[in-house]
Formats: sequence, structure tokens, C-alpha cells
Amino acid sequence: MPGSVCRPLWDDLADGVLAGHRLTRENCLSILRAADEDLVELLAATFRVRRAHFGRKVQLYYLQNAKSGLCPEDCGYCSQSKLSEAPIEKYAWLNEEKLLDGARRAKANQAKTYCIVASGRGPSDREVEHVAGVVQKIKQELGLHICACLGLLEPHQAERLASAGVDRINHNLNTSRRYYDDICTTHTYQQRLDTLRVSSDAGMELCCGLIVGMGETDEDVVDVVMELGGLNVESIPVNFLHAIEGTPLEDLHVLNPRYCLKVLCLLRMAHPSKEIRIAGGREVHLRSLQPMGLYAANSLFVSDYLTTKGQEAPEDFRMIEDLGFEIVSSPTDPMPSDALG
Repeated sequence: MPGSVCRPLWDDLADGVLAGHRLTRENCLSILRAADEDLVELLAATFRVRRAHFGRKVQLYYLQNAKSGLCPEDCGYCSQSKLSEAPIEKYAWLNEEKLLDGARRAKANQAKTYCIVASGRGPSDREVEHVAGVVQKIKQELGLHICACLGLLEPHQAERLASAGVDRINHNLNTSRRYYDDICTTHTYQQRLDTLRVSSDAGMELCCGLIVGMGETDEDVVDVVMELGGLNVESIPVNFLHAIEGTPLEDLHVLNPRYCLKVLCLLRMAHPSKEIRIAGGREVHLRSLQPMGLYAANSLFVSDYLTTKGQEAPEDFRMIEDLGFEIVSSPTDPMPSDALG
């Protein structure tokens, strides 16, 4: 029954995951519906799985909004969409020097990965060439791991980005196939899957995650978590809807910190060896429980998001240090394959 799971069962679940067993749908739902009074025990069991694969390491990511607003898509959660009336800064592509400056800030903020993100349905070939040229210079100067989030991609565009040194493509599924049309009608769920496929075929790693709190059901959350299991993803960003004024979802406030922690536990248990990143909305929804999220996740965005402010980087550093965790500050730093003490 929902809410009836107790500590021995969470430990048993963690034992199974560590032995290589996959979660069932019933397991997944039991995590999301765990009683609040069992949350500490659930986190403790989840941390055993996190520690086995990542020890006490934390990887930091830095976002650069390379093109803001001006988007023809109608994603209901997004402040940059054509439906949004949010008072955001709007600009065309940043030039090479500004993108390089962003990469230098990423390095200064101890980020392992620099994320170049652009609004829009997808890039033109000229825009792909712009990104490719900048990435080559970032690699030469800073050696950062590069993730690009540029929208829908054609095969030849993915191949060009890979040849320039882009390590990873981000393209989130966001929600379940069933619920997708409720949040976006200008492109399809299948088109997102197609972009992931061509990016993987080009030899790039995949970063693909979800947004929680858009009015979906627990079953929808489980659907997208299990869909991710069928994709060869390396990194899973977990976003919590930041209901921005001026967007269609501005009045949707359904999350609490405890549920957000359960979502993170679910992602870790379902994808034990994958990088789980606490992404947008963590400051808004986890609030004072932010540190507890790192007992499940092993990655954070540092500093700001695309159109919203994040926690100051020194506060993130202090939070990680207070936990007794360690920042992976270089793309070449090894991640542990077994538990650390």
C-alpha cells in the first residue's frame, strides 16, 4: 500500500539494485508515494547506491544561454516560448568571445562541463558552424567537457558537432509520451527521440531528463523514468517546474521538498550508474532540503539557469563541503567505481 514501506524494504530494494536488478513499476510508484516519515530511511538506502557508483564526488555544470527567447515553439513551461509573456532578456546568438568568456566562468566556478544552450526549434547549419568553431577554441584553451542543447537536430548537424569536439547533446524528454501533448504541440515526443538517436549515432553522449511538477501524474513520472532506461543516456537532469510569471503554467505550484527528494531517489534507484543532476527549480522547491538531494544525485548546475537566477556559487561550494563531499573539478578526474568511506 502507498505510504506503508518501511526501512527493511528500502534496504532490500537497494540490495537488489546493487545486485543488478531493475526496478518494477510497482517499485517506482512505491518510492514516489513513500510516507514522509520514511523519507530519511529511503534517502539512506538510496545513498548506498549513489556511494557505490560515485562515492562522495559531485560534478558541477555551468549553463550559458547562447540565444535567448525568440522561440517559435509553444512549450508551456518555458519563459522563452512564443506563448510566454515573461519579461526576459531576448537576444540572438552570442558571439565567439562572449561564449568563450562563459567557458572561462565555468572553469572558475569549478564546473566540469560547460553547457551551451540555445532557444528555438533547432539550429541552422550556419549556427551549427558557429558552435563548432567556438567549441574547438574552448577545447584548446580550457579543455572543458562540452554539452550542447540546440533543439532538434538533423543527422549532418549532429555529425558536425561531434567532429568539432562536442562531447554530449542535451535534449530532454521532459514528461511521458502520454502527457507530452499537454505541454507542447509544435513538435512531438517522437521528434525528441529522433534527435537523441541521431546524436548518439554521431558518437556523442546523451544528456536527457525530465521536468516534474507540470500537472503530470505519478504514473507519468514513472513512464519517463522507465523510457530513459531504454536510451543510452549518460546524464539525467531532474528539473522541478519553476512556474515563471507570464508562462502558461505560471499558476501551477504542486511540489513540496519531500516529494522532490523522492523523485531524486527514484531516479538514482532506477538508473544507479548514471549521472543524476539536480537541475532547474532546486532552490525554489528543495529550499532548505537542498543538501539532502545530494544523497541521491551526484551533480548540480552551479550559478544561474537560462532565464532565472540560481544559488550563488560560493553557497553551493559550502553546501558540498559541509556534506563532506568533493567537487570533481576536472574532466579527467576519475569517478570511483566502488564505495568510498
